[in-house]
Amino acid sequence: MTSKFQGKVALVTGSASGIGRITAQAFALEGAKVIVTTGSNIKGAEETLRLIKDAGGEASFIQCDVSKAQDVEALINKAVERYGSLDFAFNNAGVGPDGVRIPFVSLADCPEDIWDRTINTNLKGVWLCLKYEIRQMLKQKHGAIVNTSSVGTVKFDPGFGAYAASKTGVIALTKTAAVECAPFGIRVNAVCPGPTAHTGLSENTSNTNPEGHDKIAQRIPLGRLTQPEEIANAVLWLCSDASSFTTGNAVSVDGGFTLI
Repeated sequence: MTSKFQGKVALVTGSASGIGRITAQAFALEGAKVIVTTGSNIKGAEETLRLIKDAGGEASFIQCDVSKAQDVEALINKAVERYGSLDFAFNNAGVGPDGVRIPFVSLADCPEDIWDRTINTNLKGVWLCLKYEIRQMLKQKHGAIVNTSSVGTVKFDPGFGAYAASKTGVIALTKTAAVECAPFGIRVNAVCPGPTAHTGLSENTSNTNPEGHDKIAQRIPLGRLTQPEEIANAVLWLCSDASSFTTGNAVSVDGGFTLI
């Protein structure tokens, strides 16, 4: 364990698995006190908590549905009550089509409930998190926020209409928040993961199409899927002093996927 973020407090939404879990662990390994949160995957969040504590880190679990204002407000209040501040936030909670939890469906056939669930989690959820995180960081006069967007904002595939719309909106929120927060020393950026291994989305997609990973890898110039650790590295850099003059950016971590 190192001390880059010693004494700092980091919130990671959607940290019950995948990118969120790995990033929560990475923050803890750098000395941060981590707030682990999920809306429904309690078992997964408890496992993230165990992994952090077994490695000597400090973390707490607070359940939160990011699409509900009262949940998000309570999350931020509880985090500050417990640890005294909120230095970093990684707004990572999201859903997308994987053929299992959410079907691949065209815009013409998309049911309203799937559209609403996707927008409410991916876009409204990020807005609500930003709203209450920024309020706290304005009191502190410092902070760094990273939102999860996607390469799906520039690479479009059938069946991803609601997802692409929500993740494109996340970039607009990120840039607006960056402009609004810059005078107060608060930085806001986004990461745009490419197809990423060991996530619910990639595993379910592979289960419905066993050749899915290989076919996707063939479309990536570096020849493989992104690893969750590579996303976590980008998030921690965007929160660190090493990126002190970086705000309003959408950083692609995709092996060149968006280049071709």
